[in-house]
This record gives sequence, structure tokens and C-alpha cells, in this order.
Amino acid sequence: MKNSCVPKENNTQLDILGVAERLFREVGFQKTTVADIARELRMSPANIYRFFTAKAEISAAVCRRILGKIEAAAEQIASAPGPASKALRNLIASIEEFNARRFSSDRKLHELLETAYNENWPVVHEHSENMDKILAQIISQGMAAGEFRTGDAELAAILVRSACMRFWHPRLMVECALDPEPTTDQMIDFCLASLA
Repeated sequence: MKNSCVPKENNTQLDILGVAERLFREVGFQKTTVADIARELRMSPANIYRFFTAKAEISAAVCRRILGKIEAAAEQIASAPGPASKALRNLIASIEEFNARRFSSDRKLHELLETAYNENWPVVHEHSENMDKILAQIISQGMAAGEFRTGDAELAAILVRSACMRFWHPRLMVECALDPEPTTDQMIDFCLASLA
């Protein structure tokens, strides 16, 4: 009987996260309270705490959803047919575009991610590890095809991510917007030349 409740609980968690994300987008994650989320869902704050132990857990889960969308897009790029250099170029450019679009149209959600990065939330470390795996997959495919020189694909992935951090880290992206050099294409060319 308990198993029959699991889908309902999962749906309730998803409902809570959906409302939280909407309120974070409209009001900001720091100004949104658990009571605000509960009111929107017509439930008590105590009921919210049945699913999440604290507002920080809700914030991290919303952050995870946003980063998960980036990871899903990255996985799709990594699994697309074609040369590894094209996949790497598309991946780096797409992540920069995701961040730029969120900064310009979803500023309050961007602030959530910026806080998560600045405060080193565990979800950010998990995201970095997931992105490193996707980058390593692309790089190892390029190595296997002779497109990139043979080497340690995992280390190369970390180096590429580190080199492109200004395009991936929400705070750095904003700070570097005033300093347009190097461009995304210049950084991608640099990374590709380093791998060749």
C-alpha cells in the first residue's frame, strides 16, 4: 500500500518545485518564503516540510532542475552524430547561451544560480562533475576518431571546463560581460587547438 503513495508524493514534490521556481522567477528566491509556496498550493507550510526539510533544500532542488536542463541539452549535443570538435563547440556555445539568456530574461533565477556557485552548494559540485563526464565523453570520442591527440580525456575535460569558466559561471559571466575578450569562439578555438 505504501508504494501506491510514492507517485502522489513525487507529484507533490514536483508541484512544490514548480511553484517555487515560478515564485523565485517572479519575486526572487531570497524573498520567497515557504509560506508563500504553501499559499500558492493551498496547503500548510507544515505540509511543505513533509517533502523538504528547509527552504534551502527547495532552493537547491530548483537549482538542480535548472542545471539538469543544461545537462540534458549537453548530453543531447554529446550524443549527436558528427565530429567531436563540432560537439565541443556546440556544447560550450550552448552553455554560454543558456547563461546569457537566463541573465537577460530570468534575472532572479540567475541570482539563485549565482548564489549557489558563490556559496559552493553541493548541487554545483554535482553539476560540474556531470559536465566533466559529458566533456570527457566528447573528448574521448575525438581521441578515438583521431581528431584529438590521445591522452587523459578526464583531465582534458576538467581543463576545458576551467578554461571556459567565464562563460559557464553565472557571476563570472556577468563580470566578464564588460570585458568582451576573449570571445566564446576564441576560447573554443583555443581549447580545440590544445586538444589537437
